[in-house]
Amino acid sequence: MNIVDRIVLQGEKEDEGKRIDVFLASELDYSRSYIKKLIEEGLVLVNGKNVKPSYKVKEDDEIVVNIKEAEKIEVVPENIPLDILYEDEDIIVINKPQGMVVHPAAGNYSGTLVNALLYHCKNLSGINGILRPGIVHRLDKDTSGVMVVAKNDKAHMSLSNQIKERSVLKKYIAIVEGVIKEEEGKVEAPIGRHPVDRKRMAVVQEGRYALTLYKVLERFKNNTFVEATIKTGRTHQIRVHFSYIGHPVVGDPVYGYKKQRFKLEGQALHSKVLGFIHPTKGVYMEFEAPLPDYFTRLLEILRAEKDRD
Repeated sequence: MNIVDRIVLQGEKEDEGKRIDVFLASELDYSRSYIKKLIEEGLVLVNGKNVKPSYKVKEDDEIVVNIKEAEKIEVVPENIPLDILYEDEDIIVINKPQGMVVHPAAGNYSGTLVNALLYHCKNLSGINGILRPGIVHRLDKDTSGVMVVAKNDKAHMSLSNQIKERSVLKKYIAIVEGVIKEEEGKVEAPIGRHPVDRKRMAVVQEGRYALTLYKVLERFKNNTFVEATIKTGRTHQIRVHFSYIGHPVVGDPVYGYKKQRFKLEGQALHSKVLGFIHPTKGVYMEFEAPLPDYFTRLLEILRAEKDRD
């Protein structure tokens, strides 16, 4: 086995009690399933010893992660259930669940939306190559909601052009930290790679233009339920912008509060509405993804908390 990278980390006070697989997945650009595989293969050592994925990190732990040479990549169709909102010979519109990665990448070659689509559709647009067939836009792993996928190259080109022209309607809903006082507002701030942590995005002067419009749907004791419409599609845009104005998305493991009140699998962010011109029919179509269970439960908790006061 050839080791191509060796990463050394040290547990800090705020890391105390975190599962090692969760900790490493948050610190490194690898999925939790890939980290778990490395641990099970004895490639992760804590203070020189093998551990289980459930090991709880302690302050001053020396954690060594050995990355082995990548194997030949093969994207395999997998019989994974899809929540299909619409489908024809050109496109498929799906409601992506929280926790599903959109396309294969290092450490995530199975269990992705692409694996599921290849099984269901058989053929997808090949413009983006074997790792991202049919993918014209993405949602973060822990962001749920509506997505459109191109089944052929003609549909891919049409949808991609609409996205570039910023004519696609993208509405999200989110629960953010703190109480936003104004009824509506906008965040117009450039987004680029974080100057220190290159795996994160940030509002930086040399970044690319980004615009997020938002309006308040409901206020709670310590949180706000908002609708956000993005006019640009920068990586992590909504998460970065709300963090920038002091109202990070609840549950966001990257841009949110270090101490979270709620035990969520990820950020409370849902792609609710997607609207575009159909690639071949030429008519405007709009799709809405229903609220996922995790989002509904969180709203119920916040409403109950508000009613008690």
